[in-house]
Amino acid sequence: MQLHTQTWGEGDRIALLIHGIMADHRTWRRVGPALADRGYRVIAVDLRGHGASGRGEYSPQLYADDVVETLPAGAELAIGHSLGGLTLSLAVDRLKPRRAVFSDPAWHLAAPVDGFGPEMLAQFKTATREEIRAMSPRWEEVDVDIELATLALWDERTALSLAPLFGADLLPAAPVVPSLVQLADPSILINEERARTLKSRGFEVRSVAGAGHTIHRDDFDGFMASLEDWIQGV
Repeated sequence: MQLHTQTWGEGDRIALLIHGIMADHRTWRRVGPALADRGYRVIAVDLRGHGASGRGEYSPQLYADDVVETLPAGAELAIGHSLGGLTLSLAVDRLKPRRAVFSDPAWHLAAPVDGFGPEMLAQFKTATREEIRAMSPRWEEVDVDIELATLALWDERTALSLAPLFGADLLPAAPVVPSLVQLADPSILINEERARTLKSRGFEVRSVAGAGHTIHRDDFDGFMASLEDWIQGV
């Protein structure tokens, strides 16, 4: 499936952005322009079932196939957040970016407990402004507005499609390209043991102190600072 995209900048280097579940390209409203200011042409997708992209069947493999069909191979940088991080890990061998950043990637979804699972995730479709603020107290008001707008467009069946992944270990065996795993503090997806495993497998792992799961919205400055040498290609 060809996906809807948003582009910032006209630089010689290309950066790719892949959002997480429930979101779309608008989650990168500050990251896209910031990378463009650093000389990148930035391309962000709306995954299938999200934003202005098409609907259909849903699975991580289909998400990965879509981004490979839509995005150029050989980019300087690719960043995937949460489900976008999982998607990037399944596409990276075909996209072949020079560097990859996995921002709090969905490589371990805990087995459903106390009712939390794909069904509860799907119910977030009807979250109110107050509920979003309570879950993400550090977000700017414009991000709350964007979240409400993206939830209105989001197909919640994408959450239900993740049911087989809950409780599974999805950590990659090794990085395909030089790879940074950027973690929230604490991360609900990658605990300390899994972080050590990733380091032992050749990933660089960094945490952004005090940031929640959506690091680039919780602490934009911390997000950018943790990527600085990767952004500049040092």
